Amino acid sequence: MRIVCLGGGPAGLFFSILMKKADPACDVTVIERNKPDDTFGWGVVFSDKTMSGFRAADAKVVDAIEKAFRHWDDIDVFFKGEKITSGGHGFCGIARKKLLGIFQERALELGVNLKFETTFDDPDVYAKEYDLVVGADGVHSATRAKHEAHFNPRIDVRKCRFIWLGTKKKLDAFTFAFKETEWGWFSLHAYRFDDEMSTFIVETPEDTWLRAGIDKMEPAESIALCERLFADLLGGHALVSNARHLRGAAVWLKFNRVLCERWFKDNIVLIGDAAHTAHFAIGSGTKLAMEDAISLAAVVSSKDGDVPTRLARYQAEREIEALKLQSAARNRMTWFEDIERYVKLEPEQFVFSLLTGSQRVGHENQRLRDPAYIERVDRWFAAKSGLPAEPVPPMFTPFSLRDMRVENRVVVSPMCMYSAHDGLPDDFHLVHYGSRATGGAGLLFTEMTCVSADGRITPGCTGMWSDAHEAAWKRVVDYTHRAGGAKIALQLGHAGRKGATKLAWEGADQPLAEGGWPLLAASALPYIKGVSQVPKAMDRADMDRVKADFVSATARAARAGFDMVELHCAHGYLLSSFVSPATNARTDDYGGTTEKRCRFPLEVFRAMREVWPKHKPMSVRISAHDWVPGGLEPAEAVVVSKLFVDAGADIIHVSSGQVVKEERPVYGRMFQVPFSDRIKNELGVPTICVGNIFEWDHVNTIVAAGRADLCAIARGHLADPYWTLHAAAEQGFGGAAWPAPYQAGKLQLERNLQRAAQLALNA
Repeated sequence: MRIVCLGGGPAGLFFSILMKKADPACDVTVIERNKPDDTFGWGVVFSDKTMSGFRAADAKVVDAIEKAFRHWDDIDVFFKGEKITSGGHGFCGIARKKLLGIFQERALELGVNLKFETTFDDPDVYAKEYDLVVGADGVHSATRAKHEAHFNPRIDVRKCRFIWLGTKKKLDAFTFAFKETEWGWFSLHAYRFDDEMSTFIVETPEDTWLRAGIDKMEPAESIALCERLFADLLGGHALVSNARHLRGAAVWLKFNRVLCERWFKDNIVLIGDAAHTAHFAIGSGTKLAMEDAISLAAVVSSKDGDVPTRLARYQAEREIEALKLQSAARNRMTWFEDIERYVKLEPEQFVFSLLTGSQRVGHENQRLRDPAYIERVDRWFAAKSGLPAEPVPPMFTPFSLRDMRVENRVVVSPMCMYSAHDGLPDDFHLVHYGSRATGGAGLLFTEMTCVSADGRITPGCTGMWSDAHEAAWKRVVDYTHRAGGAKIALQLGHAGRKGATKLAWEGADQPLAEGGWPLLAASALPYIKGVSQVPKAMDRADMDRVKADFVSATARAARAGFDMVELHCAHGYLLSSFVSPATNARTDDYGGTTEKRCRFPLEVFRAMREVWPKHKPMSVRISAHDWVPGGLEPAEAVVVSKLFVDAGADIIHVSSGQVVKEERPVYGRMFQVPFSDRIKNELGVPTICVGNIFEWDHVNTIVAAGRADLCAIARGHLADPYWTLHAAAEQGFGGAAWPAPYQAGKLQLERNLQRAAQLALNA
């Protein structure tokens, strides 16, 4: 094959090396605009794990890189006058210029043709001459730009400004530092990459950058400002820039988050930053590029199918991994963009929030890296939660709302069972909730319990509208309280336009063939157009009746002995249909602005609060993101949450989606936690988070980092009613309250786990 790489950075050079190794007869040319020793960055960071993966691709290159590495294990964080260190991270840095030199030398050794100081603009010119054109020309790729409509790049210009500098200050660890100024907060990412120099990246939100007047400064002036800000770390050393091609405030860049829908066109393919970018906050851009090179070289040299077929396999192999890493990078990137949200945290929690901000590294991973650091975090969090300063797993600390105290941070999420008759919970529900009441969770939620017969989702939904319902629920509540220390909350709701449907396993969201009932909603919009019943847009009389139903159900909940009541304003049900702009088309006082759309749900909440005991808490569940254009988004969800908190809500239960059928959610581990994080830390209010939380490590990480106060787990509790007790045993925590009759099982489980751990250690 004849191959040309447009761009001589790590992606293009490493690919050329691997292709020549795979097929020495292959004719490979690399074209680069700049000189061989030109570089516009300072250092590059890899993890130890990353380097072990590269070794299999080309051990000689890795040997040369590792000889030039500056290795470190610690991360130092400087915040509010404190220095907090965590170890065991296993990072290594190398000068970007040195890295490129190693690649260039290896490429020449293998017979790659390197052309420097050669411009290129049109990949189609090369596509006619070569069998394969590799667009390795970076974030501002000319290759991508030529066929932009085909590659369809989603380019998101981010909110922070940053300047990439160097210094002769020899840092001992990867260093984060945060400085408060009269204009706002500035953040530092810094690390040593060779015997003489350290990278020094200063970052700040653009509004802070503008308030500081940096947009009007020359480079030397803004660099001098950075020297003053971080003088204590620099110890008299200067900061220098190698961005000689930039003038004025242009030395301060904005990160472009790039992800292409398609990575190839005919015999042209994108690699590295041309196809996707990863923010420097997790230092994985070069890692991604080199892993792209490994994958692309493997599929191209396979000779399995024509070139476009092989390129399709390359994208299929790499796209998911790129998305995962971009997601982690986005989480960490937005943490820095929204730094003002976190600076109210105490230093211990601030640092733990930073270290786990990508959601790829959690409490357990940090414990494996540095047990002493995690012990300090756990002692601090236990003391903050009112326990003695002992290293307790964060999930097993108590939490209080008004007079209700839950003994740990695990919640059994509200999950519809569709197993009631005429709304009455029966023996199934007693066993269902009772088994979870003995399973160790601190708080149980009932499924959405409907305030009227015509407020049900399905004929199998539970209700709370008669003395019989009240008595049946009291039986469940009384057993829960006898069974152990769990508290139980009643979630009250009205299905609205999503009502009168079949049981979930008979056809979710499909209307009943017979026996249905008229539906109500904020507006006369069916849930599934052409399928669902068209609801009646509620008038004042409807509102008064529904509000009275909620009040009556709340009073019954108090008599039944529930510890908390939750108002369901999420997932497209009746009250959610008022809150969301995607489902509320009203032009009266109950539609339009956020405040008007929330007016009726707030009327209901306030009326419920009036009859609910003052010493008991109330929560509200919201959909913080509708996942559809024109729907509710996270920023507005903060406003919605504040309205309910001001009305007396003690905690916000943060979910998302299921409001409109056309939604396009982006799933992943803990995918809804950022919404809870935002509401909790912007408003300073307690939250419950949900959404693909399935490991005890997730719970420890979320609560210790201050992203939520309680974690609701659904499917995990369906599979294992004793999820929390098993989590305690797996962590070696003996403080969880097992029922007395189950103590023998507890001891056996702990012995089995200890034996398995010992066998794994000896393997």
